Parts: sequence; C-alpha cells; structure tokens
Amino acid sequence: MEIISLSVKLFNAPFFNAVIGTSITTETKERIVTASKTGCGLKKYLNSPNSKLQTKYMLYKALMRPIVGYGSECWIISKKEGDIRVIYGPINDNSIWRRFIESQRLRWAAHVIRMDTTRTVKKLTEWEPCSSRPAGRPRLRWLDEVEEDLKKMKVRNWREKCKDRRLWNEIVKQAKTHQGL
Repeated sequence: MEIISLSVKLFNAPFFNAVIGTSITTETKERIVTASKTGCGLKKYLNSPNSKLQTKYMLYKALMRPIVGYGSECWIISKKEGDIRVIYGPINDNSIWRRFIESQRLRWAAHVIRMDTTRTVKKLTEWEPCSSRPAGRPRLRWLDEVEEDLKKMKVRNWREKCKDRRLWNEIVKQAKTHQGL
C-alpha cells in the first residue's frame, strides 16, 4: 500500500475539510457568511418594492443557495449539522435539499471512480488506514454514505454502472426524486 503524504497547507483549504469528511459545520458557517454578504450586495433588489417576489426568489435561488451548496457532494450529512437549515430549510429524510446534496454526491462518486488511479482524489477516496483503529464504532466515511444511498435505491454493481455516463445520469435523476434518500 502506498503511503500518501499531505501538506499541512491543504488542511486550511476551505474545501478540504469536506473532502476528508471531518465536519461541515465550519465550512457551512463560512458559506453562510459569504451568502449573507451576497445578500447584502443584493439588498437594493431584494428590498425594492418594484421587484416581483418571483424575481427575488430567483436571485436567492440562483446566487445565494449555490454559494452554500458548493462542495456539497463531499459532505456527510448528519442530524447535528443544523447550520444548513439556515439556507435550505428543515432537516428531514425527504427534504428537497437533502436529495439534491445526495444526488450531487452520487454524481461526484461516479466521477471519482472514473478517474485515473494516479489522481490524488482517487487515492484519498480508496485509501485504507494501515494502523489499528480506536475502540468503538468507526466513523462513517464519505464512500460509506454513497454506498448506503445506492443501497436505498437498490442499485447494484454501481462501480461498473458509473462507467456508462448515460446510465449513471439516469440513476442521478432518480436520486433527485427518490423518497427514501
């Protein structure tokens, strides 16, 4: 097994915490602040009586929500990650935002599987620790969440299916509307 060495500078990158699946709390707080700054920039349009409600909603949906959702395909969602509710609404198993994030995660999983084995992301995804683990239940990995989502959708041999892009895009579309995710 090849040992992967990482520079300390990578841990300060805003996307890296999500990639290794640590906690999204810090990342989502930073994204909420950024979305709030965007909202301040749009204040003239959002508070204008001349703007239609539909236009305001489209600005919110097109500019503010993507800022918070950027990188969501790498998140491991748990009930305690309540900061996302500020932008996306209540946490429950059938919410639209949760299905969106999980479908993005499936899309990214296929992309990682199709990658060349020399890519760092692929190495990190398939890396298994060499040392013994501490006592207790092991922490969930990002790939465990992906496999759990696919198990709920009853998709088998997903590593082979993701190599066919058209078939995988259909699976991702099903994930967006699947009530069990």
